[in-house]
Amino acid sequence: MIQPVLAIVGLSAIAVATTYYFIKKGKIKDTDGDFIPDVIEDTVEEIKEFIEETEEKIQSVKEEFQDVKDSIKEVVKQSKDVVDAAKGKKRRGRKPKNKK
Repeated sequence: MIQPVLAIVGLSAIAVATTYYFIKKGKIKDTDGDFIPDVIEDTVEEIKEFIEETEEKIQSVKEEFQDVKDSIKEVVKQSKDVVDAAKGKKRRGRKPKNKK
């Protein structure tokens, strides 16, 4: 059980040491000096922006879906009126305006 833990700790230490070495040599850019490569920071920022845009799009789709749902309900109500009209029942809807 200890061997896998030691292997993970050892590999992590090697990765950190390698990253530190390449940052100090200038092979990996780290302009703000926090030992996180700029490439990773930029990628994380792009992912955050993508998530925000996606959440906005999802919200818009939800709103449009609600509009469609409401419209479908109205169509169902209107279709019932058409069936009643075909059966010969009088119109229950809005009264037509009187022309003068």
